[in-house]
Amino acid sequence: MKDLTTGSEGRLIWNFTLPMLAGNVLQQSYNVVDSIIVGRAVGKSALAAVGASFPIIFLLISLIIGGTMGFSILVSQFFGAKDLVRVRRTIDTAYLFLFFASLLMTAAGLLFSESILRLLDTPAEILPQALTFLRITFGGLIFLFGYGSVSAILRGLGDSKTPLYVLVFSTVLNAGLAALFVIGLGWGIAGSAWATLLAQGVSFIGAAVYLNRTHPVLKFRLRGLEFDRAIFKKALAIGLPSGVQQMLAAGGMMVLTRLVNGFGADAMAGYTAAGRVDTFAVMPAMSLSAAISTFVGQNIGAGRLERVRNGLRAALLISGATSLLTTLAVVVFGWHLIALFTTDPAVIAVGARYLVIAGGFYIVFSSMFVVNGALRGAGDTFVPMLVTVLALWIIRVPVSTFLAGRIGLDGIWWGAPVAWCAGLAFSAGYFATGRWKRLAAVRPAPAPAPEPPPEEEEAEWNVSKF
Repeated sequence: MKDLTTGSEGRLIWNFTLPMLAGNVLQQSYNVVDSIIVGRAVGKSALAAVGASFPIIFLLISLIIGGTMGFSILVSQFFGAKDLVRVRRTIDTAYLFLFFASLLMTAAGLLFSESILRLLDTPAEILPQALTFLRITFGGLIFLFGYGSVSAILRGLGDSKTPLYVLVFSTVLNAGLAALFVIGLGWGIAGSAWATLLAQGVSFIGAAVYLNRTHPVLKFRLRGLEFDRAIFKKALAIGLPSGVQQMLAAGGMMVLTRLVNGFGADAMAGYTAAGRVDTFAVMPAMSLSAAISTFVGQNIGAGRLERVRNGLRAALLISGATSLLTTLAVVVFGWHLIALFTTDPAVIAVGARYLVIAGGFYIVFSSMFVVNGALRGAGDTFVPMLVTVLALWIIRVPVSTFLAGRIGLDGIWWGAPVAWCAGLAFSAGYFATGRWKRLAAVRPAPAPAPEPPPEEEEAEWNVSKF
């Protein structure tokens, strides 16, 4: 557990971000390793099938992501206020909610996968493989949600290292299983899905065993869990806007996927490969966003609002520097990065072009994400949801749709930078108003005023009344 309410803001945020960044990189390695093995060993149609499946998975787990974020923010604020009783109750409530929610999402995914794939105009040559991948993935959602909930709670308590240690082993296991199932046993895209499912199961079980042995407050148990309705309602109030935001993002991704599908399997395969590289490129911004959320939550809980602005400035400087380096890497080496996934020149050209256009604006994306993370840490999750609506549905989807009909795939790619610029302007403008300060779940009592000298007591009390 890490107390973020004292010490250098920039150093604390950077040190807290690094393990999360490494963990997120390892987590995304699941998708990248799977995509490289599938694209190289099975073919570009299988690579396109993986890409066509992702928006559907993202859509169905979005509300769970929001719920997890709500609980994580409450944990960070209660921990900052040193209220361990409510920390424990929040954790119990999160476990119960996420368990039953994951079962519902699994059932929904298994029932409606094919219908949604057809709605997205998925090319006929990749539809069977996409359906297979989806059904196996949904069968293991409980492991994904279990590990995700444990990680979110640990971050709320300031522990960003434990998830990293578990993921190191799990990522290596995923790579080995994917190679065995896809290449060795010839299971194709199904082998990739099974490898990911088993590796995520190991992550969850490993994290649960670790917590039971080392963290009394977080000890996972089947009996005696308390469901606190008040905490659940507060977590939903905080997390539901984020969940809706994620659903809106997933819905926008589905629209964009449909647009790309209209240009054929080569375009979808290139978009999938570029998306894997893109995910790594924006990972520092996403990790900093999670770090600043915890930092802001703890400092608001401790009543140290002056550290919030200092922390945000430090996070923006860090994200700016890392995003400039990332832009340089993807623009210069984009063609070679896409070639990791496939040898098809047409597919590589599509992916590399996307990276050139989107990569030039990573600094805008990272700044937007960091500001939104600060707002979420304060409990103000509604405004980031509005930013998503503005940036994605009011700007990116219409701009991409309009330009796609005039300049082709480049038009779809240009929609992202335009949307990011608008989103940053809106988020930064709102943060500057200071209205986010009103939504904290914890309002610590003000420190008592120092006692005046006996001879000046009456005068001091008279002044204090004003």
